[in-house]
Amino acid sequence: MLQGIFSDPDKNITVLTGAGISAESGIPTFRGPEGYWTVGSKEYHPQEMATFAMFSQHPDEVWKWYLYRLSVCGDAKPNAAHLAVVEMEKLFQDRFTLVTQNVDGLHLRAGNSPEQTFQIHGNIFFMRCTNECRQQLYPLPMEILPREKDQELSDSDKQLLSCPDCGTGTRPHVLWFDECYDELYFKFESAMTVAANTDLLIIAGTSGATTLPNHIANMVFQNQGVIIDINIEENPFTELAIRSLGGDFYQMACSEGFNKLLRLIKEE
Repeated sequence: MLQGIFSDPDKNITVLTGAGISAESGIPTFRGPEGYWTVGSKEYHPQEMATFAMFSQHPDEVWKWYLYRLSVCGDAKPNAAHLAVVEMEKLFQDRFTLVTQNVDGLHLRAGNSPEQTFQIHGNIFFMRCTNECRQQLYPLPMEILPREKDQELSDSDKQLLSCPDCGTGTRPHVLWFDECYDELYFKFESAMTVAANTDLLIIAGTSGATTLPNHIANMVFQNQGVIIDINIEENPFTELAIRSLGGDFYQMACSEGFNKLLRLIKEE
Protein backbone atom coordinates (compact mmCIF):
# COMPACT_ATOMS: atom_id res chain seq x y z
CA MET A 1 0.00 0.00 0.00
CA LEU A 2 2.67 2.51 1.03
CA GLN A 3 5.00 1.59 -1.80
CA GLY A 4 2.21 2.24 -4.26
CA ILE A 5 1.75 5.74 -2.87
CA PHE A 6 5.48 6.45 -2.83
CA SER A 7 5.91 5.48 -6.49
CA ASP A 8 2.71 6.94 -7.91
CA PRO A 9 3.39 10.45 -9.32
CA ASP A 10 -0.25 11.39 -8.72
CA LYS A 11 -0.19 10.62 -4.99
CA ASN A 12 0.51 13.37 -2.46
CA ILE A 13 2.36 12.97 0.83
CA THR A 14 1.91 15.28 3.83
CA VAL A 15 4.02 15.23 6.99
CA LEU A 16 2.54 16.72 10.17
CA THR A 17 4.96 17.25 13.05
CA GLY A 18 4.71 18.32 16.69
CA ALA A 19 6.89 18.77 19.75
CA GLY A 20 8.05 15.15 19.78
CA ILE A 21 10.31 15.64 16.79
CA SER A 22 12.07 18.59 18.47
CA ALA A 23 12.35 16.77 21.78
CA GLU A 24 15.09 14.67 20.18
CA SER A 25 17.04 17.92 19.72
CA GLY A 26 16.78 18.62 23.43
CA ILE A 27 14.05 21.27 23.24
CA PRO A 28 11.85 21.18 26.36
CA THR A 29 8.09 21.52 26.04
CA PHE A 30 8.03 24.33 28.66
CA ARG A 31 4.97 22.79 30.25
CA GLY A 32 7.09 21.76 33.24
CA PRO A 33 8.61 23.92 36.00
CA GLU A 34 10.95 25.69 33.57
CA GLY A 35 7.91 27.17 31.82
CA TYR A 36 6.41 28.86 34.89
CA TRP A 37 6.81 32.62 35.11
CA THR A 38 6.42 35.02 38.02
CA VAL A 39 4.94 38.48 37.52
CA GLY A 40 4.96 40.43 40.76
CA SER A 41 3.88 37.90 43.36
CA LYS A 42 1.81 35.69 41.07
CA GLU A 43 3.03 32.62 39.20
CA TYR A 44 1.72 32.01 35.69
CA HIS A 45 1.73 28.76 33.74
CA PRO A 46 2.82 28.58 30.08
CA GLN A 47 -0.80 28.37 28.91
CA GLU A 48 -1.37 31.72 30.63
CA MET A 49 1.83 33.37 29.38
CA ALA A 50 1.25 32.41 25.75
CA THR A 51 -1.90 34.47 25.31
CA PHE A 52 -2.84 37.76 23.71
CA ALA A 53 -4.58 38.69 26.94
CA MET A 54 -1.33 38.40 28.91
CA PHE A 55 0.61 40.26 26.23
CA SER A 56 -1.95 43.08 26.32
CA GLN A 57 -1.46 43.44 30.09
CA HIS A 58 2.25 42.64 30.43
CA PRO A 59 4.03 42.91 27.05
CA ASP A 60 7.51 43.16 28.57
CA GLU A 61 6.97 40.05 30.71
CA VAL A 62 5.75 38.04 27.73
CA TRP A 63 8.74 39.13 25.69
CA LYS A 64 11.08 38.26 28.59
CA TRP A 65 9.51 34.79 28.76
CA TYR A 66 9.93 34.15 25.02
CA LEU A 67 13.48 35.49 24.94
CA TYR A 68 14.41 33.26 27.86
CA ARG A 69 12.85 30.27 26.06
CA LEU A 70 14.93 31.13 23.00
CA SER A 71 18.05 31.24 25.12
CA VAL A 72 17.29 27.79 26.54
CA CYS A 73 16.72 26.44 23.02
CA GLY A 74 19.59 28.35 21.44
CA ASP A 75 21.98 25.42 21.08
CA ALA A 76 19.41 23.02 19.60
CA LYS A 77 20.29 21.52 16.22
CA PRO A 78 18.17 19.60 13.71
CA ASN A 79 18.23 15.89 14.46
CA ALA A 80 18.00 12.75 12.32
CA ALA A 81 14.20 13.02 12.08
CA HIS A 82 14.41 16.56 10.70
CA LEU A 83 16.99 15.45 8.15
CA ALA A 84 14.81 12.50 7.11
CA VAL A 85 11.91 14.88 6.45
CA VAL A 86 14.23 16.99 4.27
CA GLU A 87 15.16 13.87 2.32
CA MET A 88 11.47 13.07 1.83
CA GLU A 89 10.85 16.52 0.36
CA LYS A 90 13.74 16.00 -2.06
CA LEU A 91 12.37 12.61 -3.08
CA PHE A 92 8.74 13.64 -3.56
CA GLN A 93 9.28 17.29 -4.60
CA ASP A 94 5.97 19.00 -5.45
CA ARG A 95 4.00 15.98 -4.13
CA PHE A 96 5.26 16.80 -0.63
CA THR A 97 4.02 19.23 2.03
CA LEU A 98 5.26 19.69 5.59
CA VAL A 99 2.86 21.04 8.21
CA THR A 100 4.49 21.74 11.57
CA GLN A 101 3.14 22.88 14.91
CA ASN A 102 6.67 23.66 16.10
CA VAL A 103 7.78 27.28 16.39
CA ASP A 104 11.50 26.49 16.71
CA GLY A 105 12.35 26.78 13.00
CA LEU A 106 14.36 23.54 13.05
CA HIS A 107 12.69 22.14 9.94
CA LEU A 108 13.79 25.15 7.89
CA ARG A 109 17.28 25.06 9.40
CA ALA A 110 17.49 21.38 8.47
CA GLY A 111 16.74 22.24 4.84
CA ASN A 112 13.01 22.00 4.19
CA SER A 113 11.84 24.72 1.83
CA PRO A 114 9.77 27.67 3.14
CA GLU A 115 7.42 27.24 0.18
CA GLN A 116 6.43 23.70 1.16
CA THR A 117 6.58 24.18 4.93
CA PHE A 118 3.47 25.47 6.69
CA GLN A 119 4.39 26.74 10.17
CA ILE A 120 0.85 26.70 11.50
CA HIS A 121 1.79 27.97 14.97
CA GLY A 122 4.36 30.51 13.81
CA ASN A 123 8.13 30.81 14.25
CA ILE A 124 9.67 32.17 17.42
CA PHE A 125 12.60 33.64 15.49
CA PHE A 126 10.29 36.24 13.92
CA MET A 127 8.24 39.14 15.25
CA ARG A 128 5.29 41.19 14.00
CA CYS A 129 4.18 44.79 14.42
CA THR A 130 1.50 45.05 17.11
CA ASN A 131 -0.31 47.54 14.88
CA GLU A 132 -0.02 45.22 11.85
CA CYS A 133 1.27 48.22 9.89
CA ARG A 134 2.49 46.17 6.93
CA GLN A 135 1.26 42.70 7.87
CA GLN A 136 4.69 41.16 7.48
CA LEU A 137 7.26 39.30 9.55
CA TYR A 138 10.59 40.66 10.76
CA PRO A 139 13.54 38.51 11.86
CA LEU A 140 14.12 38.67 15.58
CA PRO A 141 17.35 40.64 16.24
CA MET A 142 19.60 37.91 17.55
CA GLU A 143 21.92 40.35 19.30
CA ILE A 144 19.25 40.55 22.01
CA LEU A 145 20.17 37.00 23.09
CA PRO A 146 21.11 35.22 25.32
CA ARG A 147 18.87 36.14 28.24
CA GLU A 148 18.82 35.23 31.90
CA LYS A 149 15.45 34.27 33.35
CA ASP A 150 15.00 37.45 35.41
CA GLN A 151 16.73 39.85 33.01
CA GLU A 152 14.71 43.01 32.45
CA LEU A 153 14.26 44.59 29.04
CA SER A 154 16.53 47.60 28.64
CA ASP A 155 15.72 50.64 26.52
CA SER A 156 18.06 49.30 23.83
CA ASP A 157 16.30 45.92 23.97
CA LYS A 158 12.94 47.63 23.47
CA GLN A 159 14.38 49.53 20.53
CA LEU A 160 15.51 46.26 18.95
CA LEU A 161 12.00 44.89 19.48
CA SER A 162 10.36 47.88 17.76
CA CYS A 163 8.74 47.62 14.34
CA PRO A 164 11.37 48.55 11.70
CA ASP A 165 8.69 50.31 9.65
CA CYS A 166 6.55 52.31 12.07
CA GLY A 167 8.53 52.19 15.32
CA THR A 168 5.75 50.80 17.48
CA GLY A 169 6.14 47.64 19.56
CA THR A 170 6.25 44.11 18.19
CA ARG A 171 5.00 40.74 19.36
CA PRO A 172 6.40 37.23 18.93
CA HIS A 173 5.21 35.56 15.72
CA VAL A 174 3.35 32.71 17.39
CA LEU A 175 -0.25 31.58 17.58
CA TRP A 176 -1.34 32.15 21.15
CA PHE A 177 -3.81 29.99 23.06
CA ASP A 178 -6.56 32.60 22.86
CA GLU A 179 -6.11 33.30 19.14
CA CYS A 180 -7.50 31.67 16.01
CA TYR A 181 -5.80 30.24 12.96
CA ASP A 182 -5.80 32.42 9.84
CA GLU A 183 -4.44 32.19 6.31
CA LEU A 184 -2.21 35.27 6.36
CA TYR A 185 0.13 34.13 9.12
CA PHE A 186 -0.72 30.48 9.77
CA LYS A 187 -1.84 29.06 6.40
CA PHE A 188 -5.16 27.72 7.64
CA GLU A 189 -6.95 27.51 4.28
CA SER A 190 -3.80 26.30 2.52
CA ALA A 191 -3.32 23.52 5.07
CA MET A 192 -6.92 22.37 4.66
CA THR A 193 -6.55 22.39 0.87
CA VAL A 194 -3.44 20.24 1.18
CA ALA A 195 -5.28 17.88 3.54
CA ALA A 196 -8.10 17.47 1.03
CA ASN A 197 -5.55 16.28 -1.55
CA THR A 198 -3.40 14.10 0.73
CA ASP A 199 -3.10 10.39 -0.02
CA LEU A 200 -0.60 9.62 2.76
CA LEU A 201 -0.44 11.57 6.03
CA ILE A 202 2.54 10.94 8.30
CA ILE A 203 1.91 12.31 11.79
CA ALA A 204 4.98 12.52 14.01
CA GLY A 205 5.46 13.59 17.60
CA THR A 206 2.17 15.33 18.22
CA SER A 207 -0.62 14.50 20.65
CA GLY A 208 -3.44 16.23 18.79
CA ALA A 209 -4.08 18.93 21.38
CA THR A 210 -4.83 21.69 18.84
CA THR A 211 -7.63 22.00 16.31
CA LEU A 212 -5.99 22.38 12.89
CA PRO A 213 -3.95 19.14 13.12
CA ASN A 214 -7.14 17.34 14.10
CA HIS A 215 -9.00 18.83 11.14
CA ILE A 216 -6.20 17.71 8.81
CA ALA A 217 -6.12 14.15 10.16
CA ASN A 218 -9.88 13.77 10.09
CA MET A 219 -10.13 15.07 6.54
CA VAL A 220 -7.49 12.62 5.30
CA PHE A 221 -9.26 9.78 7.13
CA GLN A 222 -12.67 10.73 5.71
CA ASN A 223 -11.14 10.83 2.22
CA GLN A 224 -9.83 7.28 2.77
CA GLY A 225 -6.20 8.33 2.83
CA VAL A 226 -3.48 6.35 4.59
CA ILE A 227 -2.33 7.63 7.99
CA ILE A 228 0.93 6.67 9.72
CA ASP A 229 1.28 7.81 13.35
CA ILE A 230 4.82 7.97 14.76
CA ASN A 231 4.91 8.54 18.50
CA ILE A 232 6.48 7.05 21.60
CA GLU A 233 3.02 6.65 23.14
CA GLU A 234 -0.55 6.23 21.99
CA ASN A 235 -2.43 9.46 21.30
CA PRO A 236 -5.69 10.64 19.68
CA PHE A 237 -4.24 10.03 16.20
CA THR A 238 -3.30 6.42 16.89
CA GLU A 239 -6.79 5.00 16.41
CA LEU A 240 -7.30 6.99 13.18
CA ALA A 241 -4.03 5.63 11.83
CA ILE A 242 -4.88 2.02 12.67
CA ARG A 243 -8.39 2.35 11.25
CA SER A 244 -7.21 3.97 8.01
CA LEU A 245 -6.76 1.58 5.08
CA GLY A 246 -3.10 0.55 5.08
CA GLY A 247 -2.31 2.81 8.03
CA ASP A 248 -0.18 1.96 11.05
CA PHE A 249 1.09 3.13 14.43
CA TYR A 250 4.88 3.21 14.81
CA GLN A 251 5.43 3.29 18.56
CA MET A 252 8.94 4.70 18.46
CA ALA A 253 10.94 7.90 18.39
CA CYS A 254 10.43 10.17 15.38
CA SER A 255 13.94 9.60 14.04
CA GLU A 256 13.44 5.83 14.12
CA GLY A 257 10.03 6.08 12.50
CA PHE A 258 11.16 8.32 9.63
CA ASN A 259 14.19 6.14 8.97
CA LYS A 260 11.85 3.13 8.78
CA LEU A 261 9.76 4.97 6.17
CA LEU A 262 12.85 5.97 4.19
CA ARG A 263 13.93 2.34 4.06
CA LEU A 264 10.49 1.41 2.66
CA ILE A 265 10.79 4.14 0.04
CA LYS A 266 14.23 3.00 -1.05
CA GLU A 267 13.20 -0.64 -1.28
CA GLU A 268 11.11 0.16 -4.34
